[in-house]
Amino acid sequence: MLPKADATWTLNEAAHLLNRAGFGGSPAEIKAFHAKGREKAVDLLLASKDEPDAFPIPKWATREQAVADMQARIKQRREIMKSTRDMTPEQAENARREAFKMVQQENRQRGLEGQGWWFRRMTKTQAPLREKMTLFWHDHFATSIQKVKQPVLMVMQNELFRNQAIGSFKDLTQAILLDSAMMLYLDTESSKKGKPNENFAREVMELFTLGEGNYTEEDVRQAARAFTGYQLNRMSGNVVHNRRQWDGTPKTIFGKTGEYDGKDVINLIFDKPGVATFIARKIWEYFVYDNPAPAAIEALGKTLRDANYQMEPLLREIFLSNEFYSEAAIRSQIKSPIQFTIQLLKELEIDVPPTGFPIKAQQELGQVLFMPPNVAGWDWGQAWINTNTLLTRYNLAGFLTKGAEDESMMGGDRVKLKGMGRTPKNVGRGWQGPDYEKIAPRELRKNPEELVDSLIFRFFQGPLPDKARGSFIEYATSKKGVVFTNKETAELCHLMLSTPYYQLC
Repeated sequence: MLPKADATWTLNEAAHLLNRAGFGGSPAEIKAFHAKGREKAVDLLLASKDEPDAFPIPKWATREQAVADMQARIKQRREIMKSTRDMTPEQAENARREAFKMVQQENRQRGLEGQGWWFRRMTKTQAPLREKMTLFWHDHFATSIQKVKQPVLMVMQNELFRNQAIGSFKDLTQAILLDSAMMLYLDTESSKKGKPNENFAREVMELFTLGEGNYTEEDVRQAARAFTGYQLNRMSGNVVHNRRQWDGTPKTIFGKTGEYDGKDVINLIFDKPGVATFIARKIWEYFVYDNPAPAAIEALGKTLRDANYQMEPLLREIFLSNEFYSEAAIRSQIKSPIQFTIQLLKELEIDVPPTGFPIKAQQELGQVLFMPPNVAGWDWGQAWINTNTLLTRYNLAGFLTKGAEDESMMGGDRVKLKGMGRTPKNVGRGWQGPDYEKIAPRELRKNPEELVDSLIFRFFQGPLPDKARGSFIEYATSKKGVVFTNKETAELCHLMLSTPYYQLC
């Protein structure tokens, strides 16, 4: 077990926990979180759930509506086939294309709605760790709407991740075998007796549970035979195992032989001790820092195995450990685009973001919800930052802090990504900026040093180098004049947010 943090519990440590196990918060939220004490704060994170009706999924994403929509589309296709019998081949093809185009447009619009629903949930949730873990699982079991094409299946998968966010990793892996979106993404549905598809068999070992070097190519080939026969019922949305399309002959996997199906293979995988250290390392690097000590990962792997792969004890041990609050951990991670955007909104206390801002920010910064680049998920850490994305971060922060007068800071043309709609028109039009009377009360503005220190805690949750702090104080002093207006406050905030320090959490 990892050495636990000592009895001291600072405000900066509370902010660090809220940043890493969630998406940050305002100074008032950080102070309320700190008042609970370290252990109760961790308990709260692990126990919190949103009320069932707090974030209702889009109507089209309910199972009942999804089945009704599928039945309607099947009926529509039949009617088109019937109505085109007396048409010329060219007329019939045009009619089919027009119907397909309408379905595509509807799916693109629903995809944007689904993204907006999840983004709002992450921003407003009372269960930030559950949402942070939902994002982790979305990256770990990466599935993209660009191939799946059906937004309803992406939302259903998202709900699966949320429901099992801190539950059993083994149960979640079993569930992902039967997940409709994953089946379409990795072509499991086309895997049949005599023609097994190796995609899922390979990725479940290499990317989901074991890592390279812990299985053989023969293990993959044999497992692919076990993963045959799984089919998606388009009328009900359920996944069934068609025994007639399943290869029920004996397979030898990891040196063991049996008439295995897909569930059996996953059980065999989880019999291997390396699964626990594989996922423990990935969780550690997601929440703490890269390249952890092998001894720490072995200890966490034991915790996970002893808990029968339940994630809660693992997360509790990490968040209560001394190393989680070490100098190596605090403000050492580059914020992902989602983290950057949501934390920025929270720190500026923007309750409702400008129209179109969330999806515009995701597209320009390179992390679009429901659209990881490939089955390995996003590249994290330094991969988030290059010359273009750093400038874009500064511009997005400028737009939020200064309002529509700097609308040009949103930059770029409307973006269209395969499988999704275009960025909304008039992004941010009419945006007036945050409530600076709340963020920087007039009385505080009378003393530039106190104003800067207040904003440093708001944006950085810890001390900055003297040179950086001094430059902010100098800027604030030079802008003070007779009255320190909201315009000058916005400029000061933008200056602070346009620094390398703000890219870290």
